[in-house]
Amino acid sequence: MQSYTIGQAARLLGVSPDTARRWADAGRVATHRDETGRRLIEGRDLAALAIEVGRPGDEEDDPSFTSARNAFPGIVTAVRLGDVAAQVDIQAGPHRIVSLLTREAVEELGLTVGMRATARVKSTSVHIDRT
Repeated sequence: MQSYTIGQAARLLGVSPDTARRWADAGRVATHRDETGRRLIEGRDLAALAIEVGRPGDEEDDPSFTSARNAFPGIVTAVRLGDVAAQVDIQAGPHRIVSLLTREAVEELGLTVGMRATARVKSTSVHIDRT
């Protein structure tokens, strides 16, 4: 399972590292330390927090987000596989992006809950890049 530093988690959640640190200190998300002493958050725990903070009305001072070239970097929060098709959900700051793609594409990218990914939106199509 992929783990994230407080700084990486903050960028994926669209908050400051201080905010992510306060949330961890308050028990909003579990952390552990690596061999060098850095605090890390497991990908699945970060995905759950991303869903929680992405819900409308969670933050009073909700910052404005923009998308450069329609790219939404975030964290995979759900992967649903069918026989041929698949659905991948990404939480990119306050934005929940849902992409319908082939099962083969999901397997080739190795997409799993908790990993970083970037959703690229063009017209009505959402493409997923593993990041």
